[in-house]
Amino acid sequence: MMHRLSRRSVSAALHAPATRYRIAAAAPISLSTPIPVSAVESDNSTRWYSAITGGKCNTTRHSSQLKLKNDLFLGSRYESTAAASDSGNPPPPPAEKYEYQAEVSRLMDLIVNSLYSNKEVNASDALDKLRYLSVTDPQLSKDAVDLDIRIQTDKDNGIITITDSGIGMTRQELVDCLGTIAQSGTAKFLKAVKESKDAGTDNNLIGQFGVGFYSAFLVSDKVVVSTKSPKSDKQYVWEGEANASSYTIREETNPENLIPRGTRLTLYLKRDDKGFAHPERIQKLVKNYSQFVSFPIYTWQEKGITKEVEVDEDPAEAKEADQDEKIEKKKKTKKVVERYWDWELTNETQPIWLRNPKEVTTEEYNEFYKKTFNEYSDPLASSHFTTEGEVEFRSVLYVPAASPMGRDDITNPKTKNIRLYVKRVFISDDFDGELFPRYLSFVKGVVDSNDLPLNVSREILQESRIVRIMRKRLVRKTFDMILGISMSENKGDYETFWENFGKHLKLGCIEDRENHKRLAPLLRFFSSQSEDEMISLDEYVENMKAEQKDIYYLAADSVSSARNTPFLERLLEKDLEVLYLVDPIDEVAIQSLKSYKEKNFVDISKEDLDLGDKNEEKEKVTKEEFSRTCDWIKKRLGEKVANVQISNRLSSSPCVLVSGKFGWSANMERLMKAQTVGDTSTLEFMKGRRVFEINPEHPIIRELNAAFKSNPDDEDALRAIDLLYDAALVSSGYTPDNPAQLSGKIYEMMGMAISGKWSTFDSQQSASQPPQTETLEAEVVEPVEAGSQK
Repeated sequence: MMHRLSRRSVSAALHAPATRYRIAAAAPISLSTPIPVSAVESDNSTRWYSAITGGKCNTTRHSSQLKLKNDLFLGSRYESTAAASDSGNPPPPPAEKYEYQAEVSRLMDLIVNSLYSNKEVNASDALDKLRYLSVTDPQLSKDAVDLDIRIQTDKDNGIITITDSGIGMTRQELVDCLGTIAQSGTAKFLKAVKESKDAGTDNNLIGQFGVGFYSAFLVSDKVVVSTKSPKSDKQYVWEGEANASSYTIREETNPENLIPRGTRLTLYLKRDDKGFAHPERIQKLVKNYSQFVSFPIYTWQEKGITKEVEVDEDPAEAKEADQDEKIEKKKKTKKVVERYWDWELTNETQPIWLRNPKEVTTEEYNEFYKKTFNEYSDPLASSHFTTEGEVEFRSVLYVPAASPMGRDDITNPKTKNIRLYVKRVFISDDFDGELFPRYLSFVKGVVDSNDLPLNVSREILQESRIVRIMRKRLVRKTFDMILGISMSENKGDYETFWENFGKHLKLGCIEDRENHKRLAPLLRFFSSQSEDEMISLDEYVENMKAEQKDIYYLAADSVSSARNTPFLERLLEKDLEVLYLVDPIDEVAIQSLKSYKEKNFVDISKEDLDLGDKNEEKEKVTKEEFSRTCDWIKKRLGEKVANVQISNRLSSSPCVLVSGKFGWSANMERLMKAQTVGDTSTLEFMKGRRVFEINPEHPIIRELNAAFKSNPDDEDALRAIDLLYDAALVSSGYTPDNPAQLSGKIYEMMGMAISGKWSTFDSQQSASQPPQTETLEAEVVEPVEAGSQK
């Protein structure tokens, strides 16, 4: 199992041999009695010991024959004797000092500083190994010690102690496994189990790469391993320091430090890493990385209990109470929290993905989903499955009910939605892109593999054949889950899914050609016969006319725009259904699919549209009548169009502008122009050819045909062609190159049409009315006598 002590690698440290280290439960850690290590060389002769055979080698005879490969498995051992203590007590057994070879020291430095990118700790293989061996040898577990792991910390001094009650190690195993690089007791044990063909169903031990133990030095200045094997009567202590060229092994003689069975690992943390010794941080790391390890993990935590205690009375109040004896005395109390330290179970029991799916209820799946991914609502669907055979892994996958708030980027690679476990040990949630394609990044779940190594990295995943197989099966299971939602009786579930994650599936059509057959049935679109409710491609094919050979579609910016386009006129008359592609990604997705159930997708806005109703005789007559008119119009429009031809898709509109068969449609051209970082240099090339199609039945086209026959140079007729092209440009979904010029033409035509219409009417109305005469009032003058003054 993996406790994450630090950035994810201290743990590997415990990948050592047959033991994965645990903490001593009982007594608190004490620094008052340092471990004595005497390493005085007793003589100058060096005796070499092989960690493989345990035999001695004559250095004079064999040292010249040693090569680097052998040096990795050999260490020089110096025996020393300690002087008798002055107290008169018998001296402790001498510590034996082992020197790393120079090559080994460099390799260990590489391991500590390069192999592991994070710092973490491991400790459960020893329990697995003991439980397995006890089946054939009950004497190994005769001490009746519970199989568990205990972690105790001393945050003041920066010490972490991890103790397990597992198989432990003998002295020779300490030399073989902790004094040798790339030697793993777990790997040797697993190999022996396989060779004996007595392997059970649960023999997948964690540490199988033999270098994990040394990652403890990522965070530790000194590491002490105290271990007791049921195969031995003695307990031994291994001690090593970071950047040292040697380590020591001695016998444990202090009764206070003896353990019944198992291994105690003590890490003396570096100054910068002492934060890992906080009990709360240890508990958080265990819950995150070792939540589902099969053995109980206990951490030493401070707890509190509320008690009610008496409060000493104030002397003045006590004197008043004595004077008034009638008043009944009532003792005052207060509540206090009493602190104490005790073991606390930190991890849970069996993970949900290891249980039989038939025994897990929907409520349990939903509760696990909410707790693991911090969700507040139930998922739309879940899938619990086990894959066996070439690759073995278990998984529980979920489809969320809603997309994350505030995330519009459907290709976000850092979703942290997939939690990767190896043998129930949490490895990382940063491998979404390796286990799932980015268009399925919305899927959440856990994946637990027995075939991946614990020190897995992104580089390993990218190159691993196991991961490629896992990815393929995970994707298939996801499609099955989504298909189940689409076939549910509650149609609202899939409507919710499509609203949130429909764009993801369309992206899949573009990126994942291998899964087109699984993606296509899940797509939904509006259509000319279903503008309010989306339909599937299966429903479209089912409603196709007997003579219809293709699936017709039209890309536009909205349903209303698609509904009013001239491209639809003849298809609606013939009652042919057309899919409306109103999402910017729709057109590219459909073009990537190319066909569905042997029916090709056809864009009705492009040239050479075949509706299956050709009348060759009628077309021949029409072409003879309008062929020269088409040439006349083409001459006027020049390079604006590639060709002018008779249309078979129009009924009420005079003309339409269609795009070339292999160029961008009007909708795609609009989208590409709107790209913020688009390459404008490719626009002209990708525009392709535009074809101007005319409707020979329309009065405007007939008038132009007559104008060509009578006077092809008539200015009004030529201006009408220009205006007709501009109108077709807009109605077909294109953007005019010069909107101001188009407006001027419209104003001019309006002026010609309405010139004098209302002003002439006013003039006629004024002329028909008789002229009005002005009435003058007479002024009355009073008579005045001559010579009189007024």
